[in-house]
Amino acid sequence: MNTISHFLKKHFRISFLALALALSACATVPPVQEMSDARQALDAARKAGAEVRASKDLQSAEALLQNAEHALQEGDYKQARKDAEAAQSQAVVAQDKALGE
Repeated sequence: MNTISHFLKKHFRISFLALALALSACATVPPVQEMSDARQALDAARKAGAEVRASKDLQSAEALLQNAEHALQEGDYKQARKDAEAAQSQAVVAQDKALGE
């Protein structure tokens, strides 16, 4: 019985460590896709005329993308991901306003 208990405790520790490593990997992987998505959304907003019809929203999206790029350079991937996602969302708002939606 003692051997089974020891085995289960060891198995639990290994499983917990694997889970912790998997969760921390999200913060250590550069947000390449999120950065690309944000850039594409900004390009689409510009093409829709956001520079004229939704300039404040477009400028906000651009500033968020700059923040994301800075965080990426600093190795703060969690913040870079957060700012890139916010930049994409803001660019979509700018595009929608530019298109009158």
